[in-house]
Amino acid sequence: MRTIQRAFILGLVAIVLSTAAPLMAAQSAKEDKVVKDGAAVSLQYTVSGEDGKTVDSNKGKEPLKYTQGTKQIIPGLEKALTGMKVGEEKRVKVKPEDGYGPVNEKAFQEVPKEKIPADSLKVGAVLTANGPQGQSMPVRVHQIKEKTVVIDMNHPMAGKTLVFDVKILDIQAAAPPQPPKPAQAK
Repeated sequence: MRTIQRAFILGLVAIVLSTAAPLMAAQSAKEDKVVKDGAAVSLQYTVSGEDGKTVDSNKGKEPLKYTQGTKQIIPGLEKALTGMKVGEEKRVKVKPEDGYGPVNEKAFQEVPKEKIPADSLKVGAVLTANGPQGQSMPVRVHQIKEKTVVIDMNHPMAGKTLVFDVKILDIQAAAPPQPPKPAQAK
């Protein structure tokens, strides 16, 4: 009789284990579908200022794709997206210190008026300047004086609180880290 009971119990254990494994695998796959460091995330967004005016949106366009935890997007937004799931939507308010930073007064520069194209001599005009490493960067005409023009090299969103309406469209698990390649002998 004991042998029959033991066989019955072992059979039940085998059944439980065989049904638990797929459930555990499904749960693990679900956990991979949350925004976490290393995950490749695709999202839809609309960003507006505190006044409600839309600044930018990718609705009806290609989704924004980035890797969580790699500082590819502003810190306040990246932090707020952590833990979100596919299909989830959220409104995120990002203060300047967690976005594009405060306005840097040292980023205003006066240049001779003749260095600015005549058709750009108006406040708000956007010009392209060369940065320290030769990269192009947008600058805005901030003020026009008698002989000089004050240009603003701050990011256009610096000093602004931004409101993001986001929807997570897809999350892919992080690619496993690749082992370093061995050095080749010369």
